[in-house]
Amino acid sequence: MKIGILTNEYPPHVYGGAGVSVEYLTDELCKLDQGRHAVKVLCFGEQKEQRDNLSVSGINPSLDFHTIDPRHRKFLETMLNDLVMAGEMADVDIVHCHTWYSHLAGMLVKQLLQIPMVLTTHSLEPHRPWKVEQLGTAYHASSWVERTAYQNADGVVAVSRSMKEDVHKLYDVPLERIGIIHNGINLDQYKPTIDPQVLDRHGIAREVPYVLFVGRITRQKGIIHLVNAIRSIDAGVQIVLCAGAPDTREIGEEMEHAVDEARRHTANPIIWIPEMLPKEAIIALYSQASVFVCPSVYEPFGIINLEAMACETPVVASEVGGIPEVVIPDQTGLLVAIDPRGETDVEPANPQRFSADLAAAINQLLRASEASREMGKRARKRVEAHFSWASVAAKTLGFYQQTLKARGSKT
Repeated sequence: MKIGILTNEYPPHVYGGAGVSVEYLTDELCKLDQGRHAVKVLCFGEQKEQRDNLSVSGINPSLDFHTIDPRHRKFLETMLNDLVMAGEMADVDIVHCHTWYSHLAGMLVKQLLQIPMVLTTHSLEPHRPWKVEQLGTAYHASSWVERTAYQNADGVVAVSRSMKEDVHKLYDVPLERIGIIHNGINLDQYKPTIDPQVLDRHGIAREVPYVLFVGRITRQKGIIHLVNAIRSIDAGVQIVLCAGAPDTREIGEEMEHAVDEARRHTANPIIWIPEMLPKEAIIALYSQASVFVCPSVYEPFGIINLEAMACETPVVASEVGGIPEVVIPDQTGLLVAIDPRGETDVEPANPQRFSADLAAAINQLLRASEASREMGKRARKRVEAHFSWASVAAKTLGFYQQTLKARGSKT
């Protein structure tokens, strides 16, 4: 099979779960059936790679143009990238798009090449209303692009059961066109790795337990709720926030203010690492943490939890989206309920209570260190049993074949 992959993120430009998914899925697709399948990736950037059955081309057109609202620029640049992608993609049997950033390109390729289009639901715009802060009214345009793509998709890969329900409910995609394929983890890479020098480099005391957050500074990841919980975390623990790349200047300033306030109300050290660290350093931070916290208010799957669990670290996570399909309460960690404001506004209706519940769950694991270590070991075993990328790729290839067959039966 000749497979076309369209994506915003691809190494080395990976900043979220969608990019992680594309990176490992692509690698494993190339290995299937002794490398018989050709994979062509078009992505945003300046990447260029050709090896065996993998071709990678970055799209980075240079065209200066004016926008009335500067927040519209990101959306319009995305549309320009998509037009170039549509012209570049050729000689593939199926096109697979990741996130709305590539959806216009996918729809055009579907028509230009008369091939089926598959989408993976890494997130859905109606559940991310805060993106209007980034895009202004272009948020409505990105939502329109996404909705149109789902309504024209030949197949949809949902990364969790909750995402399958959302795709069907929001966009009326027939259930028979939606397959559930969880994301995975590279178990050879993500494994317990003790490296005290990583702690030393970032001012983390070796002998003091620490609670860890890893992620972007964005509404979706709920980091402000965790920072507000710090004042209620037991004494004698460090809080390590590996958090960079704020979505907007405003949320970056909000984060700075929240951290300053938290420091005024706790004697616990707060170590804020305001950058995205290399994978090796992140793995070492996961492995040496006492508790990993995922306070997301919206999380279709949550690869970040798999990464921590693979490093034998117990998880405190929000009970949202696909997370309950990954984290098993009292077995591999604890889940904290969110009472959302509304059907699409997923922010907690009572932020103070959510922060208090996060702190209570963190304290529960910190106070039961032996039970927490056992949770960490069970977490690794669960990941080994259910979330390998090789299995994800095999299921994805099967979904392509099923989609091609269904399309063929209609023509």
